[in-house]
Amino acid sequence: MQQNYHTKLQGTGVALVTPFTQKLTIDYEAYEKLIQHVNPWVDYFVIHGTTGEAATTTVEEKNMLLSYLKKYNTQQKPIVCGIGGNHTTAMIQHMEALNLEGVSALLVVTPYYNKPTQEGIYQHYQTIAARAPAPLLLYNVPSRTGVNMEVDTIVRLSALPHIIGIKEASGDLLQCMQIHHQTSKNFLLISGDDLLTLPMMAIGATGVIGVLSNAVPSLFHNIARHALHHDYVQAKKYSDVLLSIHSLMYQEGNPVGIKQLLHICNICQPYVRLPLVKGSEDLQQKIKIAYHSLSHG
Repeated sequence: MQQNYHTKLQGTGVALVTPFTQKLTIDYEAYEKLIQHVNPWVDYFVIHGTTGEAATTTVEEKNMLLSYLKKYNTQQKPIVCGIGGNHTTAMIQHMEALNLEGVSALLVVTPYYNKPTQEGIYQHYQTIAARAPAPLLLYNVPSRTGVNMEVDTIVRLSALPHIIGIKEASGDLLQCMQIHHQTSKNFLLISGDDLLTLPMMAIGATGVIGVLSNAVPSLFHNIARHALHHDYVQAKKYSDVLLSIHSLMYQEGNPVGIKQLLHICNICQPYVRLPLVKGSEDLQQKIKIAYHSLSHG
């Protein structure tokens, strides 16, 4: 099974935003436009992650978004669905309320706020994996969850048959190297940080689940394509383009920055749901300047 997924979830995944209208209802017309914008360049879709504001969408909205994605996924590319929470039993109930038919894998973030021990993290994932209708990708993002999933825990979890890889966003390249070295060759190591895509692929990652790939998917396609062929000189030319805009995506929180950029690209409106707020005038101007430099650079 893992060999199949090693190929299926290789290259560029896009962590889709959820477009909203000014009244903060889901803008399905913009959602279709976004899917069509990224579809020629990405290898798979990731829905209901942090970038998709999964924390503030209802189960009904999540099912509608899944339905729309399946409808407009005309090339039948793999779909990864995010599942997040810090109450294991409630997460399983939430998972069972979603229509996950046709979903290739579930992206499950490390429990946040509770700050569990490594054994607690292991049992959390083991319990979910036993009930999940699709294989799991672990998601380690300590800056958001308050706890790092340590290498030993990841290695333990990688031995479970229904856990196929990890989206690693610790920003620690040594940890990434250790994960790749200590897990099987078919265990997926995926970059969870746009800017670290190239260095992570150079040490064995299979690709990226990106935020900026919503707006500039061709850029990520070129980084991943060259890196997969070990042409790091060419990949670096594309990767370096990200330096001027990457930090702006997170200056006022994700997906505030990427939605502002998508608004400049005429794909969706910049609205986000509370407790996030729309980007400031200062951020809007900075992103506009950086994007025009990016476009013509």
